[in-house]
Amino acid sequence: MQSGYYSSAAGMVTQFNRLDTIANNLANVNTVGFKEDNLVIGDFQRLYKEARDELPNANHSEDGAQFLNRAMTKAPQVVDSYTDFTVGNMQQTNNDMDFALSREGLFFLVKTPQGVRLTRDGSFSKDDEGKLVTKNGYEVLPNDYFESGGNISFSDDENIIKVDKSGQVYTNIPNSAKLLQGSHLFIVQPDNAALLKKEGDNLYKYEGNTDLKPLNSTEAVMQGFVEKSNVNAVKMMTQMIETNRLVGMYQKAMDTQMNDMNRDAIEKLAKRA
Repeated sequence: MQSGYYSSAAGMVTQFNRLDTIANNLANVNTVGFKEDNLVIGDFQRLYKEARDELPNANHSEDGAQFLNRAMTKAPQVVDSYTDFTVGNMQQTNNDMDFALSREGLFFLVKTPQGVRLTRDGSFSKDDEGKLVTKNGYEVLPNDYFESGGNISFSDDENIIKVDKSGQVYTNIPNSAKLLQGSHLFIVQPDNAALLKKEGDNLYKYEGNTDLKPLNSTEAVMQGFVEKSNVNAVKMMTQMIETNRLVGMYQKAMDTQMNDMNRDAIEKLAKRA
């Protein structure tokens, strides 16, 4: 079978993966705190050149490479993926339970049934028990969580809630307008953003949660604001059109390869007959 058919098929699969990523970005264009995902497209031949001299097998040396089918090794494929963590636009809501982080790389810490997770989605609220929770009901954690546990909660009489730019929470004395210092939001900045893995509900998993240290003077918390998604809808639509066209081109190439193979087979069978 002609190697061009394999290369075209590999290219089409790669574009399908790219379409999935673009569609997911567009689906979350209005999701608070969502970060755009992207793929890196490469080819096997380049990856092979980077690694072949490090392999112990002599057959995989530079001399052995001459026996490879050079056309097949140029098939495009997804070689890496990454998340764009740039800060999105800030939208004012005037809701005291909404919070945004104005600096890149900062996250709120929340508690889920699967463990501690990170999020940029600061659309919080109070549950029936007075705990500060995310829109999915996950507890928002205080900065001393790993030392003493606990949560951030408010009584029914604490109807004035203020949070400064560093995440320090202040609430009023019952039946008074005087504010007292309370809990402090657990805000972290992972050392290596590449170790963050996206999960559902706009959450991130980070290996080594015990190594996460709270930042107590970020000057980045904005109360009454939410951070919009950093997805550029126009750019995503342009990429979707481009990807659809590439899929069509690969489809035509596969059809051409298959037609050529069928024609060759018919001609050879006819000669033998």
